[in-house]
Amino acid sequence: MTIRILPAVGDIDSARALTTLLSQLADAEPAPPVPDSTALLDTLARLAADSLDELPEVVLVHERIGPVPALDLVRDLVLRFPAVGVVLVTSDTSTGVLTAAMDSGARGIVNLPLSYDALAERVQAAAAWSTGMRRHLGSGTPELYAGPGGTVVTVSGAKGGVGATVAAVQLALAACASGRTVALLDLDLQSGDVASYLDVQFRRSVADLAAITDINPRVLQEAVYAHDTGLSLLLAPAEGERGEEVTDRVARHVLATLRSRHDVVIVDCGSQMTAATAAAVEMADQALLLVTPDVVAVRAAKRMVRLWDRLQIRKAEETLTVVNRHSRGTEIQPSLIEKVTGTKVARNAVPAAFKDLQSVVDAGRLQDLDARSSVKQALWSLAGELELVTAQETGGGRRRKPSADRGALVLRRRGDRGSATVEFAGMFPLLLIVMTILWQAALYGYTYSLAGNAADEAARAATAARAIDGDVPGACQAAGTQHLPAAWSDTSIDCAADGTVMRAEVEAPVPLFFPGFDAGWTVTGEAGAALEESP
Repeated sequence: MTIRILPAVGDIDSARALTTLLSQLADAEPAPPVPDSTALLDTLARLAADSLDELPEVVLVHERIGPVPALDLVRDLVLRFPAVGVVLVTSDTSTGVLTAAMDSGARGIVNLPLSYDALAERVQAAAAWSTGMRRHLGSGTPELYAGPGGTVVTVSGAKGGVGATVAAVQLALAACASGRTVALLDLDLQSGDVASYLDVQFRRSVADLAAITDINPRVLQEAVYAHDTGLSLLLAPAEGERGEEVTDRVARHVLATLRSRHDVVIVDCGSQMTAATAAAVEMADQALLLVTPDVVAVRAAKRMVRLWDRLQIRKAEETLTVVNRHSRGTEIQPSLIEKVTGTKVARNAVPAAFKDLQSVVDAGRLQDLDARSSVKQALWSLAGELELVTAQETGGGRRRKPSADRGALVLRRRGDRGSATVEFAGMFPLLLIVMTILWQAALYGYTYSLAGNAADEAARAATAARAIDGDVPGACQAAGTQHLPAAWSDTSIDCAADGTVMRAEVEAPVPLFFPGFDAGWTVTGEAGAALEESP
């Protein structure tokens, strides 16, 4: 059997040495090494999305992989891809490291410096375990273990007060209303306000999970608050100093557990950069950065993006900036923010409408925000842009029952359409009257133009007829009516000499609405032509 091996090594020299040794193993098919934890997770998720059989049997994690610590990375790999054998490569041979590696789920340890026999033994053992695990899981594994699980979206503020918590709550409510299972995690550890915005009083928080190495469903259920909107809330600690207990390791463990049990996980990261929020942003499928259209906020957003890039947390082009309190009158528009920060700006900007929010924020009932609010409509549209609002089947094949908010959303849309229909019906008579008046005025002007042209033609024809002693009235009548439409056949045309000028007078009827309907209205057109002396 061919053993597919994916090495994860950050150091170039170590990667070269490990690749050389792997190429000497019998029946081994080593892949090119990946340089960091992000690349490793992305590679495995891409392979798992196609098929479980595409995953390598063995992943080798070097102790200096970075930026995620090796043991935390091993734990994350085991949770996401349980059918892959993970082996830790380390120079520390102490019992503590061995115990920690086994607790994290590693299938073995290879000590540095590398030796052929030790590496071959560990790789073959991990591969045999992986093969047995896949055989045991059977055909149902692609649905259960393909990819990283639920979608994780982090919401960070460029600075304090830009609306990150409001955005996080509304995105979570939108996803929940569409039928998805949603967890809302408050990682603004010193000043989290999710509980205040949703009128929740609960003594458990994410800090209570800090000392737990194995977060099972029962432990998670005790820490999570089941909100009446359908959201699962994992709140920030009421005592800000307890936020220090939530390290990057804890954040990764909690997020991995939440995403394995929910379709969508929304994380409110606040505006402060901590180890926990850094880990969340790195793990996120979508990282949102809230900014307001002012110089201070845009500069803060630029600093945040550069900080994430320096720490290898997330690249600027992988960050989605959301413009809050946007108006067309501001000098700083989304296109400028996109250019300054180097990020992609969301299509849906959130308008400046604090009056919509004031009453529900003061009451601590953000879930009661009016469906007609421009803020709610923009944020729920943003949820659609992020693909958070598509109903999804659960692992058991049953579709989750939509919440009451979903029904309210449907009714609101129907109500809006009904209101538009009623308003149009009320305006239609007025529009009809205005259009009728404009059309009648157009007919009046057209008739006046016809009368003037007929008079001009009649005067010239009568002058020519008089010069040759011809039939002046007949020539006048024929020339005047020649260019008149049939609907204006009742037009009266008279020509008479007035000194040295032949004058023509045309009296044409003005139709009512349509040519041929006579309302008794007339217009008069006059013209003159100089008389020619007879030879």
